[in-house]
Amino acid sequence: MMFEPEDLAVASPATVSRCGMIYMEPHSLGFGPLVESWLKKLPRLMDDKFKVMLNSLFDNFCKSGLSMLRRNCEEPLPSNDHNLVVSLMNILDCYFVDYEEVEGEDPPTPEVLDSLYANLDSLFFFAYAWSICCTVDTKGRVFMDAFLRSEMYAAGVQHPFPKDASIYDYLFDHKGKYSDTGKPGWVKWMVTSPDFVYDNKLSFSEIIIPTLDSVRYTYLLDTLLTNNKHVLMTGPTGTGKSVNISRHLQFGLADTYVPLNIMFSAQTGANATQDMIDGKCEKRRKGVFGPTAGKQFVIFVDDMNMPQKEEYGAQPPIEILRQWFDNGGWYDRKELVFRRIIDCIYVLACGPPGGGRNHITARYIRHFNIVGYTAMQDESMQLIFSTILSNFLLAFEDSMKLYADPIVASTINIYNIILEVSERSERAM
Repeated sequence: MMFEPEDLAVASPATVSRCGMIYMEPHSLGFGPLVESWLKKLPRLMDDKFKVMLNSLFDNFCKSGLSMLRRNCEEPLPSNDHNLVVSLMNILDCYFVDYEEVEGEDPPTPEVLDSLYANLDSLFFFAYAWSICCTVDTKGRVFMDAFLRSEMYAAGVQHPFPKDASIYDYLFDHKGKYSDTGKPGWVKWMVTSPDFVYDNKLSFSEIIIPTLDSVRYTYLLDTLLTNNKHVLMTGPTGTGKSVNISRHLQFGLADTYVPLNIMFSAQTGANATQDMIDGKCEKRRKGVFGPTAGKQFVIFVDDMNMPQKEEYGAQPPIEILRQWFDNGGWYDRKELVFRRIIDCIYVLACGPPGGGRNHITARYIRHFNIVGYTAMQDESMQLIFSTILSNFLLAFEDSMKLYADPIVASTINIYNIILEVSERSERAM
């Protein structure tokens, strides 16, 4: 028998002495084998020159980026190096799927492949920014922005991020969809969002105003989900994680996707979690269950790290979900037969550990692309509240509308001062 514990926190010296122990440090293994096996799975049309360039990009930038991340930045939700490198590969896969040969369709032309090769470094750095650089807090983003730019300029990268904003403020438009020239290039996120139309019939709590944060996080969620990648979105309370996810699952996906929402609490149990998913499944064939044929479940688990830990440190609701990732299903508790669950994609949302939220085993997190939310920027708050206040003031004299922006700016300034004083008081205590 072979056991693979995460740690020896609940093992006695007698247990350790009677078992053959093999310990391998993750950084000793490195991410080379992951990259090598991934390169072999690229679309057939992406020949050796693509693989050589991608391998060079991984070698030149990933190791130094991960090292700087660990030494200089804080992650609200801890990750591991292999998870971040696989996340980078997953984002690239979302773009490379367009170059797969599909039966009955014309293969990509040599011109299209040449365009991809010419812009491969830009796609890599976009994926890099939203994998290796996106799990850090606000201060960490400032540091990783400066670090990645210095690395790119030192290496003589042909298409670096534009200089007038952060690396997190740009999308690489690889098809030229949002460009006036129709050519690939960097565009700001808000260019991809349609103009907002204010609806006076809605209450303030129902109004969703597109901001830089909501646009980019929704784009990443949609891109990963529609390519069968599992997503974990984490960040402080009040940053809009649950609202963005719920809204996109309800209104932004095709009819083939069936949202299934689960809210975890401290008292949530494994059996209740299993029963909730089993209750929505249909029998597809013997021993195999899932959504209606032709559909796909998108299972959204909110407050994923809320369940209490049991005596030995496990969280049963998370362990039953992890069994799906590792084994493809779970056992029927009545008939005692294995139920294989198919056609599911998972989306998770959680706040940083602390205040009733627990640390989650890395064995579960490793299956997800982690997208970190940071505290809402002043520009986003200004846009939201100015839009609401401006439309409210339309009921008064025209001159009143001019006061909307100054009032909101002053309020945000006071709010930031209060936050700063509060943080100083906490540090002093």
